[in-house]
Amino acid sequence: MDVNESRAGLAFRQRARNNGLLPLIGVYDVFSARIAAARFEGIFCSGYSLAASAYGLPDVGYVNWRDMADFATRVRHALPTTHILVDVDDGFGDEVVASTTIQRLESSGVSAVMLEDQKRPRRCGHFEGKQVLPVEEYLVKLSAVLRGSSSIFVIARTDATDPMEGIDRAVRYAEVGAHGVMVEAVRDLNTIAKLRSQVTVPIMVNQLFGGQSPSWSFGELEDAGASIVIFSTPCLFAAQHGIERYLDSMLELGRLPSQNTASMADCARLLEGHINRQTQPRPTEKATAPELASS
Repeated sequence: MDVNESRAGLAFRQRARNNGLLPLIGVYDVFSARIAAARFEGIFCSGYSLAASAYGLPDVGYVNWRDMADFATRVRHALPTTHILVDVDDGFGDEVVASTTIQRLESSGVSAVMLEDQKRPRRCGHFEGKQVLPVEEYLVKLSAVLRGSSSIFVIARTDATDPMEGIDRAVRYAEVGAHGVMVEAVRDLNTIAKLRSQVTVPIMVNQLFGGQSPSWSFGELEDAGASIVIFSTPCLFAAQHGIERYLDSMLELGRLPSQNTASMADCARLLEGHINRQTQPRPTEKATAPELASS
């Protein structure tokens, strides 16, 4: 693999603080990750998307640490030069489990992780009924993660439903050393702007189509003070829409439709092109790729 644990984290840190907003595209498997990486410089291993694709279940705590570590490792091997942020939910347990999980991810060359402050039973940040841990209890977990890792970029996420509480929590998390912070399911850009006035670390925002946050443009997010935006489910939702429409057309026509589909040649180009890139250097690599971090 072209990326080691230290260079991936450092490259992400450098990119999050420079060159404008960093969009990360949520993916549900290696194939969707490859498609996204051909268009964007970073991807997000989404817990929502993995729960749906691996188990056909909602994002309410079914994914475990081994699932996510295996998923992220497969993606990293397929995409050695792409920024990869991994959703680790609440760390999948206490501070020991959380710290060990993130150490495993760091050793696999993952760039960054997102650790939330939800109380079990946890759920997608845009679902109703969330509960958060007491701040001090979450800080025990966050501090253990920060002590146990070397350079992986750790984003502390709060699921507090009150915007002011979310800002207060994010500030506390930044004060103890979180490399980035996120208030989940924000409904107003002013929340981001207020948080920006109180922290110096990168701020991340989550966008889901149909979620609780409005759909903001890159420019609006950057102007409000965001440094990173994760789009948690575009690949999953687009795949659902495309598969449903295509199979409905097949039923109507009684044969394979020739519209609204990739061809065998299209798929082969994507897969074989990746193999070719692994056997020879890319002539023009992205300036923010992890292997260029030391240049």
